[in-house]
Amino acid sequence: MAPAVLLRAAVALTGRFPALAGADLVVAQGQVVVLEGANGAGKTSLLRVCAGLLPVTGGEAQVLGCDLRADRAGVRRRVGMLGHAAGLYDELTVAENVRFAVRAAGGDPAGIDPALDRLGLVGRLRKTPLGRLSAGQRRRVTLAVLVARRPELWLLDEPHASLDARARRLVNELVGEAATGGATVLLASHEPEEALPLADRVVTLAGGRVLGEVPGGRGRPAGRLGLAGDAHVA
Repeated sequence: MAPAVLLRAAVALTGRFPALAGADLVVAQGQVVVLEGANGAGKTSLLRVCAGLLPVTGGEAQVLGCDLRADRAGVRRRVGMLGHAAGLYDELTVAENVRFAVRAAGGDPAGIDPALDRLGLVGRLRKTPLGRLSAGQRRRVTLAVLVARRPELWLLDEPHASLDARARRLVNELVGEAATGGATVLLASHEPEEALPLADRVVTLAGGRVLGEVPGGRGRPAGRLGLAGDAHVA
């Protein structure tokens, strides 16, 4: 089975700045991989490359069997990204935003209402314009789009940000369900206590390159995951 993500010496530029400077990463289908590293390490850039949003100018980059150097657009309907810029519209209601995003990606509209319910976007909130929502509520709308679309590759940039404890637990449930259903998940996080238990692997980036990796906590018995030793890269 071909990997979901294959990067070999991948280079991507933001202006003249090397956002990725020869990154190597292979992610098998169905894996959950957490990306860690300081600000500017290349985590968001790697996610944007995999989403087909940032061009690769050197090396090799394939996502879901698509050659990103030849055709970035070909992968976009098959991946879903939760980022700092949600790609939603302030003037549309919550339900209208989710409906528009799902249809634009060629998704099944039948998944829209269950996704809204799952993310607690019900009652008046469903009819509220996005521009009137809090940061956490906007985050939940973006997650509802992913749940409704069911992409093959989930790309999550700080998915726990701006969420309360209940919503954070829901994010963890959604990640686990996506992986159990066969999707692949790449998750960038500054919060190891939230992200490590979700991961099959934890990959450390710095300077636009992959420095190394360690096993994550997914599938381990409770109490065996720590933030040091075999479950952490400094």
